[in-house]
Amino acid sequence: MFSHSRRRFLQQASTAGMACSASLVLGRFSSAQIAAASATDPVRIYLDSRRALAPIDRNLFGSFLEHLGRAIYEGIYDPGNKLSDSNGFRKDVMEEIRQMGVPIIRYPGGNFVSGYDWLDGVGPKQDRPRVLDKAWNSLNSNQFGTNEFMTWCKAVGTEPLMGLNLGTGTPEQAAALVEYCNVDKGTKWSELRRKHGYTDAYKVKNWCLGNEMDGPWQIGHITATEYGLRAQDAARQMRYVDPSLKLIACGSSGPFMPTYLEWDREVLEQCYDYVDGLSLHRYLGNNEETGGDSAKFLAMNLSMDKQIEETLAVCDLVRGHKRSAKQLWLSFDEWNVWYRARSGDAVNGHEQEAPHLLEEVYNLEDALLVGGIINTLLRHADRIKLACLAQLINVIAPIMTNANGLFRQTIYHPYSWGLHYARGSVLSVLVQSPTYEVSGMGQVPYLDVVATLGDDGKISLFVLNRDLSKAHTVELNWQDKAPGQVLTSLVLTGNDLKAANDFDAPQRVAPQPLAKPTTSAGKTKFEVPARSYSLIQWGA
Repeated sequence: MFSHSRRRFLQQASTAGMACSASLVLGRFSSAQIAAASATDPVRIYLDSRRALAPIDRNLFGSFLEHLGRAIYEGIYDPGNKLSDSNGFRKDVMEEIRQMGVPIIRYPGGNFVSGYDWLDGVGPKQDRPRVLDKAWNSLNSNQFGTNEFMTWCKAVGTEPLMGLNLGTGTPEQAAALVEYCNVDKGTKWSELRRKHGYTDAYKVKNWCLGNEMDGPWQIGHITATEYGLRAQDAARQMRYVDPSLKLIACGSSGPFMPTYLEWDREVLEQCYDYVDGLSLHRYLGNNEETGGDSAKFLAMNLSMDKQIEETLAVCDLVRGHKRSAKQLWLSFDEWNVWYRARSGDAVNGHEQEAPHLLEEVYNLEDALLVGGIINTLLRHADRIKLACLAQLINVIAPIMTNANGLFRQTIYHPYSWGLHYARGSVLSVLVQSPTYEVSGMGQVPYLDVVATLGDDGKISLFVLNRDLSKAHTVELNWQDKAPGQVLTSLVLTGNDLKAANDFDAPQRVAPQPLAKPTTSAGKTKFEVPARSYSLIQWGA
């Protein structure tokens, strides 16, 4: 997550470092999505349900809650509010998260975690200290901590992805938190949890070994070799407590970093044998990288395809050096559109509790790009086993609250479609699409397409149409068998790319019915509107 100092760092970065997509290589994407003979031809998709790329890990559609702004306080936790239960949890928010089915949520940060002492947030609430969070210059009352988060996760049906302080914290303190959370009884830290009133161990499986430790903005920032050794030590100590853990090392904070990829290599040289995954972070915006060009903005998910493939290349390079039988997976545990609320008062809490920070207002074009990012993540489901939309409530989030209720931002809809309809396995699809020229990126297909096959035989198709002015006819060629009946056919589109939702108009940008496609002689035909993200699902 950005802080004010991170913003300054980015402003000082070289132009070459900022232009991460200038020499974009489409990689896997270009091999599956190729140009049609003519822009007037229909877009042809070739789909064979026998050609599965990889199973989809449900954790691919995780999210993130940091002690930042109003994500926790006034977001999920709001004691005294008429909408909250006896634990202080917002009931309307809990019901929304249950219905969404978010599988895993990262907590408690983010930049916040690198200065966080987890012991401040456990025990009797009247004894917990109010502390200054230096990352966001905000006051933290510590009334919501580890046990409250675990209780909330159980209530909404999600799993925790716990972040660890490897900034000001130590490997010993990390292992102590594992013991507090995962050991049943009979040890110093497990007995402390029981003393606090929580008898059952939480058995937390997934843990992040720090946050963005490559960043000069990060509290406790160190070199790659130092971090790699610290992560190795933390991993060893944590696994002495619980050998079943899945541990994620900090990768590069993004392609804008001058140490991008070299950081990853140096870190993994130290800790490859001790971790299971490597993290990636990325935020996209319609500003410096695009010059405000919406046509380029809607292609920016392809820069994430490139980032994923470059990071995997480094992971596999180190694997080769070590002659290891283990293949690392990736955790894309921070991703979103974010470029407006990232400077000045939007990132400075002015020593207040629950300040309004990073409250990005999302429009239609943001939602369309989020759909493209969902496609990117699915394309790489063979190696991405965990990803987190950052964040979930109020802070660069799909859901916004006030004292009286909530509404869904535009980006909620493509994320929700991924949660509900991308099940089973990702299919290998061949797409023949017309292209358009994008500065620094070359020829980009108008249509970005991904398909999934559920264990129940249902096939879902996700289609981003980047064409800002023209609808496209699609001809879907079924290579093995004709589909069942159309179960769902929806589209997110509109005439105004800058249209956004708010409390007064919560449905200004919302899914609409898409004319149901027809199938004949093994071919399905339908039309996707200009500037749209569409979902179609067929039964078995």
